[in-house]
Amino acid sequence: MNNSSVLWYKQPAENWDEALPIGNGRLGAMVFGGIYKERYQLNEDSVWSGGPRERNNKSALENLERVRTLIKEEKIPDAEKLILKAFSGTPVNQRHYMPLGDLSAEQFYESDKEPDGYVRMLDIENSVMSVSYKIDGVEYKRECIASYPDEVIAVKYSASRAAAVNLRIEIDGRDDYFDDNSPVSEDTILYYGGCGGEDGINFASVIKVIPSGGSVHSFGSSLVAQGCDEVTVLICAQTSYRYLDYKEKAFFDIEQLDGKTFEDMKKEHIADYRHFYDRMSLTLNDNSEEDLPTDKRLERIRQEGKTDNKLFELYLNFGRYLMISGSREGTLPLNLQGIWNENMWPAWGCRFTININTQMNYWPAEVCNLSELHMPLFDLIEKMRPNGRHTAKEMYNCGGFVAHHNTDLWGDTAPQDLWLPATSWPMGAAWLCIHIWEHYKFTQDKEFLDKKYDTLKEAAEFFTDFLIENDDGKLVTCPSTSPENTYITKSGTKGSVCIGPSMDSQILYELFTAVIEAGKILGRGEAYGEKLNKMRALLPAPEVGKYGQIKEWAEDYDEEEPGHRHISQLFALYPADMISMRKTPELAKAARATIERRLSHGGGHTGWSRAWITNMWARLFEGQKVYENLVALLSYSTNPNMFDSHPPFQIDGNFGGAAAIVEALLQSENGELVFLPARPEEWSEGEIKGVLARGGFEVSFKFCGNSINADIVSKVGSILKIAAPKNAQIETSPGARVSEYRDGAFVIPTEVGARVNIKY
Repeated sequence: MNNSSVLWYKQPAENWDEALPIGNGRLGAMVFGGIYKERYQLNEDSVWSGGPRERNNKSALENLERVRTLIKEEKIPDAEKLILKAFSGTPVNQRHYMPLGDLSAEQFYESDKEPDGYVRMLDIENSVMSVSYKIDGVEYKRECIASYPDEVIAVKYSASRAAAVNLRIEIDGRDDYFDDNSPVSEDTILYYGGCGGEDGINFASVIKVIPSGGSVHSFGSSLVAQGCDEVTVLICAQTSYRYLDYKEKAFFDIEQLDGKTFEDMKKEHIADYRHFYDRMSLTLNDNSEEDLPTDKRLERIRQEGKTDNKLFELYLNFGRYLMISGSREGTLPLNLQGIWNENMWPAWGCRFTININTQMNYWPAEVCNLSELHMPLFDLIEKMRPNGRHTAKEMYNCGGFVAHHNTDLWGDTAPQDLWLPATSWPMGAAWLCIHIWEHYKFTQDKEFLDKKYDTLKEAAEFFTDFLIENDDGKLVTCPSTSPENTYITKSGTKGSVCIGPSMDSQILYELFTAVIEAGKILGRGEAYGEKLNKMRALLPAPEVGKYGQIKEWAEDYDEEEPGHRHISQLFALYPADMISMRKTPELAKAARATIERRLSHGGGHTGWSRAWITNMWARLFEGQKVYENLVALLSYSTNPNMFDSHPPFQIDGNFGGAAAIVEALLQSENGELVFLPARPEEWSEGEIKGVLARGGFEVSFKFCGNSINADIVSKVGSILKIAAPKNAQIETSPGARVSEYRDGAFVIPTEVGARVNIKY
């Protein structure tokens, strides 16, 4: 087995956290690999609990100034009681994500002997899940794909002996929340239903069984294939979210596959998938001891502390696999579980949680050369804009658009939940829009930036109205929270709602900067840019508190939970670059103290939090801390199927961990490339190919110790800056030249297609 691109096991999955995911961005399945009965737990990205709703609290605006006064007077309990009543959503909850259903395939054998040689495998390199085993000398095999080109989940059952494949197929799995699951012909089932609400989402799935040799017929609510050499099962699904004639579209998807063999579909699927997957790769020195199944490798790290660099490679590759499988152009973005969810009432609604989790899902998108897969997130932002304008006006009498800490497939922007540490936080849209600017920084795509400039500007416009002046003359948010933390005042009062939490000011600094710089690039909004520039200067900057840490609140409060999973005040360190080792060493020192304080009190206990901390250690050039935290992520927050565990499963840790592995080897914040900023000693040599860097560069390099040999391609013809020793050897192709060495970095103007090689 290739131990850096294959997940494999010697037994079927006993539960969902052991099953293996496949997906095409819109359709997903968790495959359990059963011998006698297989379970395909199915999802479609737009199967949510209902239609759009008006949820803005009509009492918010009339109580806004009262709440602000109470907070200023430190009457926090009174302010929070008022917020719960006057600012919460009405109704409280947004729509939530739901499963499509469970397809079961019961397989019958002529022999009652025990199976042997069982292998369950997910080939990440080709996006094919397979199961194989022998019974009484007959080898049985099945292969599963989720094809983007053909909009289908396809499964092929085969055996090494003719006429040995016998199956019964049926679908259910949504409690009583479907209308029918009956065959409509001898080889096809129509499964359909609705998800509630006046404008709720209706769905339809068409399942077709195609035998090769043998026969297929309907029996009750099942399809039965008998005496077959091979059987192909096709699963298509559509919803009224995208099509009024969703049933007809589901049948159309199946009919389009007439005459196509499984091998035809598989070939097109692999070519489509590898168009993305082959763009980058990582190879580390191999210090694994033997070829073990994936679950045993994870156990060995957790129980014995063994080193296994190929497991880190696998973790990165699995993260890339999940992004390609879960976020394609035209689909919804990755939610808390990507597209894979088995529960009718999933944890936290399996929504888009936008006080870090949804954003973390897309941290690897640009650097891992998957920029197009970032697009569903930008589509969601556009869907939020009209709702966010309404929320801004109704709740706060502000212009622009705003969102709180969650949204759903309808782009709902009203507050979610009745939980004070999270609910009243108006920064969701602002943080999401920073991803627009990040996409531009990596791609330098001016056409994209021009299309999105008004979105950036409108997100900023809300805060030009919403910000208030504090006692120090600074512009701050109010009311807000520091997600999802609780502070203790000097008098012993506990609270979450506050004035000017540090994260808010940091997000606004980044957002205002994006609008200002985008305007300069595009020659637009000069007057507005000047206005934002003046306001940006009045935002509170990161400050050092009494523990040597970056302050989380405007006041240097203690935390009720010093080991809290959110480290929101370090947004400035990662994903932003306001704090950095090379530019702000004193603030970097305080950032280190912040992380150490959190960890010393038990922080990092959730998967996504550990992943965020790992990225922060990378930005602080702490290679061994990166390694220790990656080991902790694999040991305590990774399920046997490699899914991240909060617990329960949340996919954000997978993406955050993948981003951290790359961040340890190459960084490009603050407009300069830094090679091997946080290389662990255990990664003594290796090679990374095809990663992207801000400024529009594609980078590949080999390393041995701290020596590198790097090739850099300029994709758009911008200025390249490389932080490197002055005695580094640099060779340039026509169209690039070293102009100077300044502040420890080479400055190299480039033209499109120019190449730079650097060795040291």
